[in-house]
Amino acid sequence: MAQKQLTIGLFGFGVVGEGLYRVLQQTPSLKATLKKVVIKNPGKKRNAPLELFTTDRDQILNDPEINVVVEVIDDSEAAFQIVSTALSNGKAVVSASKKMIAEHLPELLALQQKTGQPFLYESAACASIPVIRNLEEYYDNDLLHSIKAIVNGSTNFILTKIFEEKLDFKQALILAQQLGFAESNPTLDVEGYDAVNKWSFLLTHAYGAIVHPNDLVFTGIQHIQPGDAVVAREKNFQIKLVAQAKKLLSGKVAAFVLPQFVKPEDPLSFVKNEYNGVVIESGFADKQFFYGKGAGSFPTASAVLSDISALRYEYRYEYKKLYHHQPLEITTDFHIKAYLSFDEWKHIPRDDFNWIEEWHAESERKYLIAVFPFALLHSGTWWKENNVSLILAPDPIIEDVEVRQLKKKSLELAGIV
Repeated sequence: MAQKQLTIGLFGFGVVGEGLYRVLQQTPSLKATLKKVVIKNPGKKRNAPLELFTTDRDQILNDPEINVVVEVIDDSEAAFQIVSTALSNGKAVVSASKKMIAEHLPELLALQQKTGQPFLYESAACASIPVIRNLEEYYDNDLLHSIKAIVNGSTNFILTKIFEEKLDFKQALILAQQLGFAESNPTLDVEGYDAVNKWSFLLTHAYGAIVHPNDLVFTGIQHIQPGDAVVAREKNFQIKLVAQAKKLLSGKVAAFVLPQFVKPEDPLSFVKNEYNGVVIESGFADKQFFYGKGAGSFPTASAVLSDISALRYEYRYEYKKLYHHQPLEITTDFHIKAYLSFDEWKHIPRDDFNWIEEWHAESERKYLIAVFPFALLHSGTWWKENNVSLILAPDPIIEDVEVRQLKKKSLELAGIV
């Protein structure tokens, strides 16, 4: 197949945009020319020829010579307008805007079908790890048992510093900002929004589910207390912000993004600082582990570059699990095992718990480990209010069958059955 000559129009010249400009200069074999870059602020000094830049988006969107639009801006609504117009104008599009993709996936799918143009966004998921393409090409729907991942480099960096250097949360966050791993407004990272945005469209590539991030249960690391780290160390666990999805016996999928205790033998325990990691478990291949940088200029630019190079061969996502299989449904109908730390019992709906495995009432702060219906998290906000901290157990998902067996066993031990 002959390589297609690519002429690129780029939106955004921040950390990723400039990284891409540098990477393209060092990859002459790609046969890709960067023709124009649209920027917001023309007065800012940039390390590239002045004639490359414009503030007029039509210079890219209406230029018939430009056949690839690359969008790496941080305004999700503006990004959606750019992507929609570019696709409608017959241009292939590469994007790194996870919020935009997560919030507009149904419209973006419709546009791809209508225009026949490819829309690639590997860099929006885990920066340097090619997770979307692997889920698309390699794992059949029926064989994909589970996928769990650390998809946000900033929170992972902060947790690593809290654990390994015993910094407190504020110190670790400031360090992450100084090194460029966390934004000046860290809410999106720290409170889990960035991770759940990525997870919502990764679920489409994994299981064919189309789910808006608002409909997934998630939180970040903002509620984790120093005492939680002490308990984790005592049990020889680490704490990570883990996005996960697991196919249940019912054929439906459990999916969420929550802090979790991670055992030393879990591959995710090796994922430190700004790195990302993905563990995929499938029918016959057992577990596979992908690891790579999840933040920074060149790692993200390298993923954008791999999407651009795939366009030379007319590559596109086929959304096989969505269009060629029966898409799987996300469910809240299962149980979860979790650690909770809190100040007062009145904030914990313990009457709705299946059982409590262990509890400690210190003078100030109390904690327990319990099994309860996941629906308690889905329908309520008690677990992220009033200074409550929730961290999942290492194997947190418990299905109905297991709950009944465990109950029966505990009754037997008590001599009741």
